[in-house]
Amino acid sequence: MTPNNPIISIEDLTVSFNGVIVLENINLEIFIDDFIGIIGPNGGGKTTLLKAMLGLVHANRGRITVMGGSVAENRHKIGYVPQYRTFDFSYPIRVIDAVKMGRLQYRRGIFRHFTDEDEKIAYNTLELMEIEDLADKRIKNLSGGQQQRVILARAVAMEPKILLLDEPTSHIDAKFTSHFYDILKELHARMAIVMVTHDITAVSTHVGRIACLNKQIHLHSTPEITGQVLSEMYSCPVEIIAHGIPHRVLEVHDSIDKGRD
Repeated sequence: MTPNNPIISIEDLTVSFNGVIVLENINLEIFIDDFIGIIGPNGGGKTTLLKAMLGLVHANRGRITVMGGSVAENRHKIGYVPQYRTFDFSYPIRVIDAVKMGRLQYRRGIFRHFTDEDEKIAYNTLELMEIEDLADKRIKNLSGGQQQRVILARAVAMEPKILLLDEPTSHIDAKFTSHFYDILKELHARMAIVMVTHDITAVSTHVGRIACLNKQIHLHSTPEITGQVLSEMYSCPVEIIAHGIPHRVLEVHDSIDKGRD
């Protein structure tokens, strides 16, 4: 893959559940150097879009390719941190072992033994998340924020080409949140990132492109946000108040992703 070829390409994607359309005619290209923030109202299809990229939901129409091939062939190149934690935190597993689970895709055979390299990558990832001191702790004994960092570490330990994050700061304490975006900046040097969030400040100061999603998608080549954009997306009046950091503004929605500028 070259920087000019999308690592994920979505063409005319439509998804419905029980006859109700959740995503309609979605066209989106994601490139290796992308950091895309997805915003939109609850029920607008944000989580469904991420799951479609993973092949976890059935599309009524359209096509998704990953690294030039099918989703099934290349799903292992996508790291995913879901909004609602699906890991069984009552299971008596150590933090380091939970993170090493992200390395399973590289191991073959019935017993899939981890290597010294797996161990090193897992510990390095824990250091990145600033929880290396918890490596031997039982995951069930951690706080919600610490558990969230473990799940993120597991996804990063996969060494994916693209990282999908669904409200990744929802269980992280405020003290770590600011540093979390520094971590994403470091990760972005190695992989593309797509982040669903309600944190408008994060979108306007950290991401490279923004996608407004409410059944249909409107992609902008820059992360500037206006009250008009939010009003249209959330179907209610919205005012923006900026403190300290100068904010940028968007003028007009692009109806579809037009690729590279």
